[in-house]
Amino acid sequence: MSKSRPNHLAGFGSGLWLLVVGLPLYVMLIATFQSRPDYAANGPLAFPEHFTLDNYIKDLNSGFAQYFLNTVIVTVCVVGIVLLLVPPLAYTIVRSRGRIASAVFRLFLLGLAIPSQAVIVPMFFVISEAGLYDNLIGVILPTAAFAMPVCALILTGVMRDITPDLYEAMTVDGASSRRIFFQLVLPLSRSGLATIIVFSALQAWNGFLFPLVLTQSAETKVITLGLYEFQTEHGVDTPGLLAAVVLSMLPILLVYLFARRALVQGLMGVGGK
Repeated sequence: MSKSRPNHLAGFGSGLWLLVVGLPLYVMLIATFQSRPDYAANGPLAFPEHFTLDNYIKDLNSGFAQYFLNTVIVTVCVVGIVLLLVPPLAYTIVRSRGRIASAVFRLFLLGLAIPSQAVIVPMFFVISEAGLYDNLIGVILPTAAFAMPVCALILTGVMRDITPDLYEAMTVDGASSRRIFFQLVLPLSRSGLATIIVFSALQAWNGFLFPLVLTQSAETKVITLGLYEFQTEHGVDTPGLLAAVVLSMLPILLVYLFARRALVQGLMGVGGK
């Protein structure tokens, strides 16, 4: 029985890729366990002589915990709005043959071509006139609105993969549209639902433009704005900043780890049938 020859080129490429990915992570994590003077003296690649958790403690005691809570609130609300509105919309688009549903879908696709930067000025006036300026609701609503077009496109592609025979079988059994939606469509669309959860959560968690323009006070700041406070007129607190980055990436990393398989399956179904 012949043995397969080792692929040295593939091994070298894998090692090189691991170095490219692992080195920035090493630099980021190692810096968070060093004091600012040690980091400045030893450089970013040096292994810390004395490990310390002061950077994490200082971040949590300096208002970062409030920014973290605000970001969690925005993310949970955005994901909730998307899950409440997008699945029924996608189901209606897939099952309806009327012109209204087709027009609504085209309107959502048009939203993909409109960047948030192009509408931030009128958005500012609308939010201000509605009395939502410097309020987390004023950040949640536009963030959810700009996440919905992509989520609708993903979920309609997944729902189109459900064979018509299944719909017909439940219809013959006397199932209503509501029952078909909850007992057939949603269970078979788990991959698509996981995909839109991760996508909308990323959009909300990493949002910068809307919080920057639509909020002002420290009570409504989110993580992306809070990271600016590590830059002063005397320089940047790099270890403290990187510790804050690590704290900010952990929740969304956990969401991705639990939903990664369904996320890949959902993205494969974007094209639909």
